[in-house]
Amino acid sequence: MTFQNELINWYLLNKRDLPWRHTNDAYTIWLSEVILQQTRVEQGLPYFNKFLENFPTVSDFAGATEAKVLKLWQGLGYYSRGRNMHATAQIVVKDYHGVFPNLHDELIKLKGIGEYTAAAISSFSSGEARAVVDGNVFRVLSRYYGIATAINSPAGKKEFFALANELLYRDDPALYNQAIMEFGAMQCKPKSPACGICPLNQTCYAFNHKMVNELPVKIKKAAQKHRYINYFVCFDGGQVLVRERQAGDVWQHLYDFPGIEMLTHEDTDNGLLVDQVKNTFGNDAYFEFISAKKHILTHQIIHVQFFALKNYIFNFNKQKELNWVSLNKLDELPQPKVIHDFVQEYFFSDKME
Repeated sequence: MTFQNELINWYLLNKRDLPWRHTNDAYTIWLSEVILQQTRVEQGLPYFNKFLENFPTVSDFAGATEAKVLKLWQGLGYYSRGRNMHATAQIVVKDYHGVFPNLHDELIKLKGIGEYTAAAISSFSSGEARAVVDGNVFRVLSRYYGIATAINSPAGKKEFFALANELLYRDDPALYNQAIMEFGAMQCKPKSPACGICPLNQTCYAFNHKMVNELPVKIKKAAQKHRYINYFVCFDGGQVLVRERQAGDVWQHLYDFPGIEMLTHEDTDNGLLVDQVKNTFGNDAYFEFISAKKHILTHQIIHVQFFALKNYIFNFNKQKELNWVSLNKLDELPQPKVIHDFVQEYFFSDKME
C-alpha cells in the first residue's frame, strides 16, 4: 500500500480547495466533472460557478432553454457536452423524479456520461468502489510503473483500467481517486513535472530510467483539417443579420453570420470569392474587409475573415436560418468563441459609442 499511502498523504497536504470537494451531491459533482472535461480547473471554475448559480437544481437545468445553456457554455468548446448535459437533466427529472443518480450502473445510462465520469460521480457521491482513469491517472501510472502501451489504444485502455482497479484503495475510494488525479494535475504534470521533490521518485520507473518525457505513450492523431470561412456582416437600422447553424457541422445551434466557405486560402484571396458573393447575395453586392481571425479546434483549424456586406439581396424564404436581431439580442445569443470575440470588438467596443 506504499504507493496509495504516499498519494493520499501528499493529497492531504497539497490539495486545492475546490467547491465540488465540499459536497457529495451527485448533481453538483456531475456539473464539475462534465465542465472540467478537456478543460483546466482555472478555466472551468468560473463556468461551474455560473452554471450552479443559474441552475441550483437539476430541475432548474432541465427547465432552461437550450439557447441559455449554450450561452452559458460559450467559450468552453465541445458544445455537444452542453447539449448532452441539458438532455441528461431532462431525463433525470422525467425518469428519476429530479433526484440525480449516484451509482455507476445508473449513471452510465445517461447521455454524455462515459466510464470515467460515471466512476468519478459514483465514487465521490456515494463512495462506490470504482477507479477513475483520466489523463492524469494515465500519466501517473504510466510513469510510475513504466508502462509503454499507448494510452489511447484499446490494449492500453484495458491494461490501465485493470491496473487502476487493482490499485484502488477500497477503504476510501473517493479519497484515493481524488488523490491520484490531483497528483497528476499538480505534481506529475505533462511538462516539467516536479520530480525532484516527488515523494514517489525513489520507486518511480520513469524517473529512475530517465523516461519521464517519453511516458505516457500516445498514438498521434491525424493532422488537423484547415477550413476557410468568410463571414459577411450586414448591419441595418440597429439590427444585424445572424444565422443559426444547423446540425451536421461544428457549432450546432450556435449563431454566426451569413458566410461562404472556400476550399483553400488561395480561393479566398482570388476572384473566386467575388464570384461567390455575387452568386449568393446578388450581382450588385460588394464587400469590404474588416478583420481576420484563426480559431483552433481539436480536429480543425478554422481561418475566418469578416467583411462588411453592401447592396445585398437575401431570399429569406429559402434561407430560413437567417434572422435580423438587435444588438442586445445578439449579445444574448450563444455564439462560437471566434464570433463572440468579433462581436465584442466590432459592435460593443468604444469605437461603436
